[in-house]
Amino acid sequence: MMTPSHHIPEPMMAAYVSGNLPYPYAMVLATHVSMCDECRARYEAHMTLGGAVLETIEAQPVSAGLKSSILAMLDDPTPPEPPAPTQQGIYPAPLSQLLGPEGPRWRKVGMGNRQSILSNDEEGSLRLLYIPAGQAVPEHSHNGIELTLVLQGSFSDEGGTFGVGDLEVADESDLHIPTAGPEAPCICLAATDAPLKFSSMIPRLMQPILKI
Repeated sequence: MMTPSHHIPEPMMAAYVSGNLPYPYAMVLATHVSMCDECRARYEAHMTLGGAVLETIEAQPVSAGLKSSILAMLDDPTPPEPPAPTQQGIYPAPLSQLLGPEGPRWRKVGMGNRQSILSNDEEGSLRLLYIPAGQAVPEHSHNGIELTLVLQGSFSDEGGTFGVGDLEVADESDLHIPTAGPEAPCICLAATDAPLKFSSMIPRLMQPILKI
C-alpha cells in the first residue's frame, strides 16, 4: 500500500459508497482506494455503516412469483468465479482489469504528452495521461469537476505537489498548469464530467479532435 497525502473528500466518498457517482469518477476512486490505506479504511467504515442501516429496515412482502423465481435461481449451479484482478506494473487491480493484458493505447496530444481514452460518453470522460518529465499541460480551468490520480511520477500545480497515489480534485474555481516532476514521466488517471477550459487558442481548437 502507498501512503498518499491527498485523499478522497468525505462527501465524494459517501457518494461513491452509495453508488451515486458517474462511472468515470467511480473508477478513479476505486483505483485510489486500492492504493491508499487511509481511504480504504474509510471506505470499509462507510460500508459497515450502510450494512447496519439496512439491518434496521423492516422486511417487505414479495409476491409468490418473485419468491419462486429467486429460489429457482438459487437452485441453479453456481458458475465459477473469475480470478480476482491483480496489479499490472503501475496499474492497480481495478484499472488493470479495465485495460486488459494489452495495456493502454496511447495517442499523441502534442508537446510530448499522450493520452489513452478509456471511456467517453454522457457520464463523462475517463482517460490515462502521460506527461514527460518536466513537461507541463496547457493552462486550463474546468466546466465541472476533474479528478486526477497519480500512478507514476508526480506533478505540481497551484494546488500543491501530487505523488503516486495522490488524488487531486479540481473544479470551476481552479486555474492551473499541471507540470510533471523531473524524476520520471507522470502517468495519471483522470476523470471529467465536462470539457476543460483552455486558456490558449491552439488547445481549444484541438479539443473536438482530442475529446478533452
